[in-house]
Amino acid sequence: MQVLSKMTPVPVTCLEYVHPWTQSCTLATAELMIVGVQYCLRIYAAVYALSLVMRGRIPTLPELRKTLRGWLQSTAFLTTNAFSYSIMMCSLRRLLGSYNFYTASYVPAFFAALISIMVERSSRRALLALYVSNVATETMWNILQSRGMVKSVPYGEIAIFGLSTSVLMYCFRKNRQKDYRDSMFDVVRFAIGDSEVMKVDVPEGGESTTATLTRESNQRKNSKYPLPFIQAAVQAYSQLTGRLKAMGKHKLCRHRYGCVYDTLSSGARMFSIGLGIQVVMKAVLQMRKFINRPALLRKTFLSKDIARLGLFLGGFTSIYKMSSCLLRHFTDSDSPMFAFPSGLLASAAFAFYSDKTIALYIMWKTLQITYNWGIEKGYLPRVPGFTVMLYAVSTALLFHAATIEPENLRPSYWKFLHSISGGRICVMDRSGFDVYGLNTSGQIRTMMNLCKTEPILQVQLS
Repeated sequence: MQVLSKMTPVPVTCLEYVHPWTQSCTLATAELMIVGVQYCLRIYAAVYALSLVMRGRIPTLPELRKTLRGWLQSTAFLTTNAFSYSIMMCSLRRLLGSYNFYTASYVPAFFAALISIMVERSSRRALLALYVSNVATETMWNILQSRGMVKSVPYGEIAIFGLSTSVLMYCFRKNRQKDYRDSMFDVVRFAIGDSEVMKVDVPEGGESTTATLTRESNQRKNSKYPLPFIQAAVQAYSQLTGRLKAMGKHKLCRHRYGCVYDTLSSGARMFSIGLGIQVVMKAVLQMRKFINRPALLRKTFLSKDIARLGLFLGGFTSIYKMSSCLLRHFTDSDSPMFAFPSGLLASAAFAFYSDKTIALYIMWKTLQITYNWGIEKGYLPRVPGFTVMLYAVSTALLFHAATIEPENLRPSYWKFLHSISGGRICVMDRSGFDVYGLNTSGQIRTMMNLCKTEPILQVQLS
């Protein structure tokens, strides 16, 4: 089969390609809007309800009103992105008279994304741009790899995570006066602690470390437990932790107790958090399986996979803090530059839970932080509309891949497009674009197996 140039027109109509289930462009757009509204209302209802629950208190009436407005506005944004994509494809066909490789999806998706992002609140645009850029980066790599232009790099996601984390930790340590605020810094502070970013002094007139240890030890000794072996275990634990806390630390180390205790206690805390997250997620997501097959409980919760997230979080925290302490001991100094070797060494723990999505998210988040910080410091110019354009360019790439070469798209994103379109993404007739040599029709048949494709939802409109 002859492979045509990317600019060569393909003589197909929007009826044959975009909406073969109906002869009306208007009706097809209206159907997408109705189906999209129903799906988006459910999705964002869960998102905004979760945001209220995470506040840990009963929301006030103004907060409920703000949440309701945000829910409806986000629903309008995502629905607009869905049905305006159909409008743009039909309009370009009427305007240009035909489709080519670029106008088949990328160009109409770009304009649809540009319009829809303006519907969403400005405070959420950066978050949305960050997410789609993450997925688009992975998709572009898959596209280049499928064409033989790049090759898969072993442990590439660990390298990306290590380099990005090192820069992020440097920014975190450099931000001693909190002159730049970002939610990612709160996550880092939760994992690493304030001891790596600010000095923790004992208040004047307060207890010294030795006095505190003595008081804590006496409290444990005087505590009464119902069983002797429990009391013996507690006393042994108290003696061990007391010795670890009393072990020396460098004068520039800002943690309260000894370096060994700080490293081990921080790692154990993050390991327990990671393990708890995995247990809860397994219990919630597989509850029905556990009820039907109780034997899966033992197999699931005693498997090695259940501890992978905990090993990553605990290992990363322990290695980072241990490396930072050793550098202070060996150099007799402290510097934000220590974040680079410590971050690179700690990233080895990512091998326990290596994931491209996490690595790319950290990379894009680090780029966002350094860019915004550079603007505030006057080092970088502010580019008007950069977030909006980034969202439009990235979203257009994802829609293009879903239309022309879907096997290069992340499966979860394909399922999302399948759901928001009511299955219509699978019904679009792409056979005319097989002339570009990408086996588009064959890829679609493969991707359809990922979803239990049912007949598309028919919407009756008079």
